[in-house]
Amino acid sequence: MSNTVDLTMIDKKLPGDVAMWFFILAELSVFGVFFISFAVTEQLNTALFVDGKAQLHTVSGLINTIALITSSLFVALSVQTLKVQQTKKTVTHIALALAFACVYLVVKMWEYNALFEQGITLETNTFFTLYFLITAFHFMHVILGMVILVFVAIKAWQNGYRDDISGFESGAAYWHMVDLVWIILFPLIYVI
Repeated sequence: MSNTVDLTMIDKKLPGDVAMWFFILAELSVFGVFFISFAVTEQLNTALFVDGKAQLHTVSGLINTIALITSSLFVALSVQTLKVQQTKKTVTHIALALAFACVYLVVKMWEYNALFEQGITLETNTFFTLYFLITAFHFMHVILGMVILVFVAIKAWQNGYRDDISGFESGAAYWHMVDLVWIILFPLIYVI
């Protein structure tokens, strides 16, 4: 058995600020409670949930999944370009991430409107109560994530991350959390 320590492991740390990671953990815990509540309630009301899912627009959910994954890709690319001080590319990547986030917002608002036009609301039944609560909560996180991305893009444009990019990485980590939540939310609510 070797007593040597791999020094490359000592230098590794989470990207961004520790406070953001605690915030992300707290947010994931709240979403976890929502997801568990949804799954348990579905087991207790299977027919109601099957009927509710049949009324959702799976294609819009798929479009939103693709939009958020693509947005996260551009956020990841922005971190890489910022590390090599390519400010213009960094801001361009954030702008593209924001454009795909806007696709998500527009499609989700269209979906809500289509449901409202059918007379489906938060009070229709247990399925739609949970559907609207969970997806609206996520929608608000997307908006907050977009505000964060705008903030970090402006600061990057002003060369504010020349010496320390942890603030930028924190914003990117938050955005990836928003994307991760949707990747769980989409199959749970729309598909399974």
